[in-house]
Amino acid sequence: MSDRRTLSESFLTGAGWPGAARRPLAEDASFRHYERIERDGSRAVLMDAPPPQEDVRPFIRITDHLRDLGFSAPEIFAEDVANGFLLLEDLGDTTFTQVLANGADEEALYAAAVDLLIDLHTGHIDVTLPEGVEGYDEDKILEEAALFTDWYLPEISQRMTAKSVREEYLDIWRSLIPAIIDSGATLVLRDFHADNLMWLPDREGLAKCGLLDYQDAVAGSPIYDLMSLLEDARRDLRPGLAARMVDRYFAGVSGTDRAALDKTYSILAAQRHCKVIGIFTRLAVRDKKYDYLVYLSRVWKLLERVCYNPALSPLKLWLDQNVPTATRSNLVQQLHV
Repeated sequence: MSDRRTLSESFLTGAGWPGAARRPLAEDASFRHYERIERDGSRAVLMDAPPPQEDVRPFIRITDHLRDLGFSAPEIFAEDVANGFLLLEDLGDTTFTQVLANGADEEALYAAAVDLLIDLHTGHIDVTLPEGVEGYDEDKILEEAALFTDWYLPEISQRMTAKSVREEYLDIWRSLIPAIIDSGATLVLRDFHADNLMWLPDREGLAKCGLLDYQDAVAGSPIYDLMSLLEDARRDLRPGLAARMVDRYFAGVSGTDRAALDKTYSILAAQRHCKVIGIFTRLAVRDKKYDYLVYLSRVWKLLERVCYNPALSPLKLWLDQNVPTATRSNLVQQLHV
């Protein structure tokens, strides 16, 4: 039995779940692993987040905050911070992705998610951000954007490793970042999309929308999670849905400048898409996790679309000069071995 298995069995025994049946849940892109735990008709979820690569304290901190605000984050039944184990409430299998695949009303689900964001951003003005939440500042935004040049470009062409190419790219982002910073600061859950949202129809109001995978939350632009929801690397939205959801958010957040919202949305979307292309490449090259490459084509289409916003003209020009359209689809064939 592996050391992690022995430690987890000891943790479950101490939490009152000795001898529980265990089966893996969906694989995570991080070092975390999840298992469904069943015993005497009860179920829970074991989060295995091995230190030092992972730290469960941010998850605990954000979970407590979200639950205090009345949102459906999973209850934490037991914790072992030193060894990286949490025993969580099992919110079931009804992710937005799953229920949409089974024919659920896409408009209704996305409206529920947008309404949750409106409430998070406007309904708790007197509530401060959780202590210790990192700010989404220029250094962090640049670090994420650089994943594109540091991981993706070298796999396309060795010429792309030139320092001048990287600096041109980062200079473009330095010119765009002020629009992100100036859009305000709220709790940003970071991975707010269909795979991490649960549909809980037996609950009331906003609690119908369950939340997962928010341990990387930051203090940043209120537009980020809206963009994350609608610019999804994993699924195509029905035509017109994204525009209607942006309209819904705008209508629900008073005092928001629509032109500024649209500009910030596009810049954040471009930054996230560049980051995701880099991350998916890193997962394949470094971690031999090739499953995410299937999404690269969609992410490129999303990036190309938002780059038609005039604010992103310098980035579009840089991409056209350094990553020709015919080259953008080559990575899957090169790495998917």
